[in-house]
Amino acid sequence: MQIYLDYGATTPICQPAINRMGQVMQEHWGNPSSIHEWGKRSAMVVEEARMQVAQLINAPLTSIIFTSGGTEADNLAIFGITRQSHHPGHIITSSVEHPAIAEPVRALMEQGWRVTQLPVDPQGRVDPTHLQAALQPDTVLVSIVYGQSEVGTLQPIEQLGQITRSHGALFHTDAVQAVGRVSIDVHQLPIDLLSFSSHKLYGPQGVGGLYVRPGVRLFPLLLGGGQEFQCRSGTQAVAAIAGFGMAAQLARENLVAESLRLRSLRDLLFDRLAHHPQLIPTGDRSHRLPHHVSFCLIPLHDQHSFTGKALVHQMNLAGIAISAGSACQSGKTMPSSVLLAMGYPEAIAKGAIRLTLGSLTTVADIDWTVMVMEQILTSSQRLS
Repeated sequence: MQIYLDYGATTPICQPAINRMGQVMQEHWGNPSSIHEWGKRSAMVVEEARMQVAQLINAPLTSIIFTSGGTEADNLAIFGITRQSHHPGHIITSSVEHPAIAEPVRALMEQGWRVTQLPVDPQGRVDPTHLQAALQPDTVLVSIVYGQSEVGTLQPIEQLGQITRSHGALFHTDAVQAVGRVSIDVHQLPIDLLSFSSHKLYGPQGVGGLYVRPGVRLFPLLLGGGQEFQCRSGTQAVAAIAGFGMAAQLARENLVAESLRLRSLRDLLFDRLAHHPQLIPTGDRSHRLPHHVSFCLIPLHDQHSFTGKALVHQMNLAGIAISAGSACQSGKTMPSSVLLAMGYPEAIAKGAIRLTLGSLTTVADIDWTVMVMEQILTSSQRLS
């Protein structure tokens, strides 16, 4: 029996997206920047997908910029705003950001930018009053993750955005884990820039996007032909964008029902494992991504070698895919920087595990996963 519980890392491409991509590759292979009929047909495919993606977050059509994925979208948001400044200023982020935000911010620090990293509570949430206190006259940008990939915590985005907007700074959120999983309406939320990714919502890998509020100006990272409204040069990956659009349309149509189903499975898995003596639930149970379950392993006696990564390997041998924290960090044995920021000691922060659910997950999968994990943990306890 094989069970995939790593949907936070990537999702399988849905069949309608595969069908649409195949059709586009066969029939609409022209360069969308060309003015002849072949180019026009491809350009129409791109614009149809742009509409499908825009509708998912209730955004204006021309506010969606296609990128190669969430990482590029994050970089475009950070550098696209800060490179407009004639001298380094001040930006604010949190202590639990994805590396796609943390690394660009670190690069800005090396260029002289002042950076405030907001602390989080033990559940991983930012206190809006801390943002209010951190804002400075030359604060240019605030970037706070929407849903944290390692511990699943949802941030108070509306409050944070309102505080930022009232100050006159721009607000960006990395919503890669949230778009297609929770309802997001950028027309109602005080958000200026929002990053998202196709392969987190059953579209193809290698394509994503950035929402840019009308009126917000970006400095492009890539210079060339001026595609994507002069913000992201390069010939668009038409087939991948088409698959992304189809996946976004299905995510919008199924969002309410699928979120309820996943919350039910999430809570069942949490409740089945939460009282295990070797597991500590992490993240906020009330403000949480609907598909996300996470724990820390408690080290027993001198059992330092049984880390989250070791449990991932044991579960894999049993045919079950989970991850040790974020997929971007799961190949490392270092303690989770996110859990350290939440106040966990280093020994426990090395034991982070994440189980993320998706379209193929069933109650039977939950039952089997719980049984297998309990057996592995019991065996490890006997060996310690």
